Amino acid sequence: MCLILFAYHQHPRYPLILAANRDEYFQRPSAPANFWAEYPDLLAGKDLAEGGTWLGVTRQGRLAVITNYRDGQPGTTFTRSRGKLTLDYLTAVTAPRDYLQQLHCHRTQYNGFNLLVGDCQELYYYSNRQGDIRALKPGIYGLSNHLLNTPWPKVKAGRDSLRQAIEKLPDTSALWSFLQSPNQAPDHQLPDTGVPLEWERLLSAAFIDSDDYGTRASTLLLIDNEGEVSFTELSYTKPLASAPSRPVDNRVEISFSLDSSDRLASSASAQAET
Repeated sequence: MCLILFAYHQHPRYPLILAANRDEYFQRPSAPANFWAEYPDLLAGKDLAEGGTWLGVTRQGRLAVITNYRDGQPGTTFTRSRGKLTLDYLTAVTAPRDYLQQLHCHRTQYNGFNLLVGDCQELYYYSNRQGDIRALKPGIYGLSNHLLNTPWPKVKAGRDSLRQAIEKLPDTSALWSFLQSPNQAPDHQLPDTGVPLEWERLLSAAFIDSDDYGTRASTLLLIDNEGEVSFTELSYTKPLASAPSRPVDNRVEISFSLDSSDRLASSASAQAET
């Protein structure tokens, strides 16, 4: 994933609202979201190159999402893909904090990443470029390829859009509109992450479009107070010279109920982060 926007206990009906774009090279093979044959309780897309996933949720309410960390430094070849971090968590029974504490001991074995993991009781953020395990309070958050809530233009705009869009739920059209926005930030607002200016411009859009690299999928995940999960994923084709925009190649819409014992805990008494 390269853009994750989420509202945590900010809506009276939906304790969790998450909207995300996955950006990747078009040559990297992947499969659309579905329940996995080898893990029947896991709903996620699959990276066919390494076998991991970028975003997933289980029938028990376990959630994991990952982004790469961009700093312009050449990556190191490690034996394990960062997408296995999400898969490992989603298919385990380890509590979120315990999982991250174990991961922290091996953090240098991976290229830079940001990881969200949670269950029906709590939600955590961790980056191996920062090293802190952070329990998240209720709030509206944005995450791209730097630390959580780093004020990159699309993160700031995304948080603002999410804040307005949740007032219109169950209408989700505003969320999709932002995820599919190709608007790039002006040069004076661009971060300096060590890549060429042309790439900084390209990557500043919520929806990235180039010949070889771009937004491959958009996902909207809603979990309500009754444990009802709504998961929608749109996958996009590679750019076509004959088309003004990239058409949707595949649409996945899946709804299911969390196991009866698993419900998102109320956090009304917690201090909100905005």
